[in-house]
Amino acid sequence: MKILKKILIILLSLAIITEIAILVSGKTFLNKVFAMTVFSGKLSPDIDEMDLFDKREIKTASPQVWPVSSNYGNLKADTDLLNKCEEYKTVAFLVIKNDSLTYEKYWENYGKDSYTNSFSMAKSFTAALIGVALKEGKIKTIEEKVGNYLPEFKEGEKSKITIRHLLTMSSGLAFDETYSSPWAWPSEAYYGPNVNNITINVKPASEPGKTWIYKGGDTQLLGMILKKITGKNIANYASEKLWQPMGAEMPAYWSLDEKGMEKVSCCWYTNARDFARFAKLYMNYGNWNGTQLIDSSYIAESIQVAPLKDKDGKDNDKYGFQWWVMKHKGHDIFYCRGIRGQYIFAIPDEKMIVVRLGHKRASKKGDELPEDIYVYLDAALGLK
Repeated sequence: MKILKKILIILLSLAIITEIAILVSGKTFLNKVFAMTVFSGKLSPDIDEMDLFDKREIKTASPQVWPVSSNYGNLKADTDLLNKCEEYKTVAFLVIKNDSLTYEKYWENYGKDSYTNSFSMAKSFTAALIGVALKEGKIKTIEEKVGNYLPEFKEGEKSKITIRHLLTMSSGLAFDETYSSPWAWPSEAYYGPNVNNITINVKPASEPGKTWIYKGGDTQLLGMILKKITGKNIANYASEKLWQPMGAEMPAYWSLDEKGMEKVSCCWYTNARDFARFAKLYMNYGNWNGTQLIDSSYIAESIQVAPLKDKDGKDNDKYGFQWWVMKHKGHDIFYCRGIRGQYIFAIPDEKMIVVRLGHKRASKKGDELPEDIYVYLDAALGLK
């Protein structure tokens, strides 16, 4: 009993010290972090948190159902690769070829109508909205200075930053993208009360337009520009300019902070079939069934590597305008990617789209690609 009492005293003391540190730092959002993770039996955010935050609906209008291939239900994926999918806690795996639904499989009671978190795939959606605004003339050119729209960027080193720099994550701003730290930008952006406030005042760390460093803060700044130039909530703009014209089958949702701002680097919720629409839009260079939603030149530049160096001084070989790019088995591929292994792959030469959603991503070292990427691509390409 004495030992148990000592343990309880130590735990209580640690809790009190931690709370004092939180109050002193002003980072009171950390209480929410601990309540929604450690004290809820989790170590990090998961794919089913749509109703834990305020959200705004991205309305659909006239659903366009994916045509079903004559092979649907007859094709089989490699058994070993499907076992790997299960090991990575996949909940949805979908393949579309020649604009027709060819294969889909769901796990854990998820199905075609299940909503899950996009995590960072939302960055690609935000870039698509910048493309829409550019086509509409709300942005003259992506070479425009951010300071033209956000007054905090009018002076000093920040005045050099352009919209292109934000799109290519080469702003040089000192965002801390450490996912393992509850103190870093991603944690406060996800759980905190005011995502714009923690984004707008970040200081420059290096010259813009030189180095690609992955950071969600650059995307949030794009969202702030979108709201300023459109005069609309971003979810409403997305609904009007993309979700409805693309014939989404179901409404989507975007998580909000406590000020009502969309967390645009994250947290777009929809289902596997509707996620796939973005790959179709980009594979068709911004044209949706005869209607040009985004200029083809913007799409073309979005899905090729930006001419930058990475933080190690090597040529960037994997990132465009908030889209990832890669090569695999002779195929040029571009894709959206989220922290828990959310993927939308576009394989243009195969006229194929692959969507994978789930709880777990493979581990990776440094800037290498997570190895689970190859599992999903090989499973799709090997369907028989």
